Amino acid sequence: MTPSTPSLGKVITTALIVTGNMVGAGILALPINIGPAGFLPAVCGALGVWALMTCTGLIIARQPFLSQNKDADLPSFFEVVLGPVGKWVSVAANLVIFYGLLTAYLAGVASVLVESLGVAVPGWAALAGYFCVATLLASFGDVVLRKSNAFFMTVMWLLFGALVLMVLPHYKGGDLLAADMRLFASGLPILVVAFNFHNVVPTLCRVLDHDRKSITRAIWLGSGLGMAMTLIWTVAVMATLPMESSTGIDILTAFKDNVPATVPLDQLIRSPLFSKVSIGFAVVAMTTSYMATGVALLSFLKDVGGSYLRSRVLTWLLAFVPPLAVGVLYPNIFLEALNVVGGLGVGTLFGILPGLLLIRQGAPGSRRRLAGWFVLVFFSFVLLVEMGQELGMLNISPDAEYWNSIKMR
Repeated sequence: MTPSTPSLGKVITTALIVTGNMVGAGILALPINIGPAGFLPAVCGALGVWALMTCTGLIIARQPFLSQNKDADLPSFFEVVLGPVGKWVSVAANLVIFYGLLTAYLAGVASVLVESLGVAVPGWAALAGYFCVATLLASFGDVVLRKSNAFFMTVMWLLFGALVLMVLPHYKGGDLLAADMRLFASGLPILVVAFNFHNVVPTLCRVLDHDRKSITRAIWLGSGLGMAMTLIWTVAVMATLPMESSTGIDILTAFKDNVPATVPLDQLIRSPLFSKVSIGFAVVAMTTSYMATGVALLSFLKDVGGSYLRSRVLTWLLAFVPPLAVGVLYPNIFLEALNVVGGLGVGTLFGILPGLLLIRQGAPGSRRRLAGWFVLVFFSFVLLVEMGQELGMLNISPDAEYWNSIKMR
């Protein structure tokens, strides 16, 4: 090992930053948002989107610009490789991602605390209280993030294992071949955001001294761990919660109520221990992602602001006050925020732009260029689906009658 090569321990702790950034609101929302599409579409879609998102992350990480300009972030990168339009598209998409994710984490934790814990405070008060703690942790920067992330990930894995073990006795199974592909299309933005870690790519490149081999290992390891947890959790929830029921404790009701998967599971299992563990898992999972996203947002604002944004206090206010304000005004925005983040933000910044990058860098007829066109077409479709839903041109909702007919067979 050469002196400049990062140690295995450093690669692993950096990989956990990727996992921590992935395993947050997305893992809690995915079974509810993609569940109405059916078991096979949810599982196959998750595996396919994970592989594609990991590859687009590697595309960005392997660009020479990041190693040659070690303090640069994504806007500067896209400006150099795709021109001024690339920069401002990335800035707009980044703002959607950062503020949307932070808002979703705040709203998600608040809904878990109020719905599952039954705290006698308004949703906005629970959100504000969590904001103070999570934002304090995110304010310390990437050094503290890397060192504390291993602890948070260990706690999260223990809680995750306990959750899965407590859910298994309530396994109900279901029709594995039943599928509603209309809902699969509408759930693509959530799939995209569930496997998003790309905003921390510049940070992990810096942490690993821009060593290409170490970065590749960290990304595959970190995203692989996140994918495994997401897939296990999705299968466990879909095999436990009914798709539709007269009690209202089901996937379709949770979809309509805009709540994480732990809320209906807590109502179904009705165990004080499960309630505590599910709350702990949801809070820790979203806190690790909140920290990673917050650190990345601070770096992003410094990169975009340049000489105009030298005040640390002003940077902090610009980073964290907007999501707090939106969360307080719209405390039930959890799933909606994630859909917007996935379809408009992540799909554009970490799908369409890397696709254009491959097309531009690939020779005519080369595999690189063909891969770029595939990535571009897929994420353009995700963008169009989300825009159609937000503009009211597509009104896709779960087909309760279809799932009722499946249940009656």
